[in-house]
Amino acid sequence: MELALGNFLTFQNHDGTDISKFQNFFVKESVDGYSFVPFGFSGITVNRKGDNVDATLVFPNNALSRSWVSSAVTDMWLAKVEVRLLDPDDRTSSELMHTYVGQVSDGGWNDTTVNLVVNTILDAVQGRVPARNLTKNLVGSLPTSSGVRLG
Repeated sequence: MELALGNFLTFQNHDGTDISKFQNFFVKESVDGYSFVPFGFSGITVNRKGDNVDATLVFPNNALSRSWVSSAVTDMWLAKVEVRLLDPDDRTSSELMHTYVGQVSDGGWNDTTVNLVVNTILDAVQGRVPARNLTKNLVGSLPTSSGVRLG
């Protein structure tokens, strides 16, 4: 049995309505409502501070993809990418490996590709999530000496 990775992408507006559903593995086929579109997903990039958790979606540059990329950026669509382990011979069989959910924050195109930058909605630095104070109720009593042992 041969296994492969495929990406299943859902674009949604802010009220949770699906705008488009794409998959990039089964060429010229629709699988569970996901139409085939050749696209790439970069995964995520994290720096040591944890403040950059971006992903990139790459589509071929053509009139069709350019027609909606501006809306995706200006309306800040949500993108949900499911990375799945697939059996090329069985379209009904897949195993979810990873899910990435983010908001389209930037985009553009060059001669060959259309790129969308997707920021995670869990980015505490860019999202200005309020700081949390550590209290005794949250973490218990703090040690009073440097002789702490894990055991």
